[in-house]
Amino acid sequence: MKLKYTNEMEKAMLSAHGVCYEDYKRKLNVRMEVEKRRELDYLISKRLSADFDGRIHG
Repeated sequence: MKLKYTNEMEKAMLSAHGVCYEDYKRKLNVRMEVEKRRELDYLISKRLSADFDGRIHG
């Protein structure tokens, strides 16, 4: 499947991860670092959400 990459997607990639999509697509080490950061961000968000939810309902 070929993904059409838009200017908005490029801006978001640069803003969030400091790399352009072409580097992300071509370089495995760049892709792995971006995905590690995404996973960490997800886990932090999940933890914060659970803590916040516990304070509201606890």
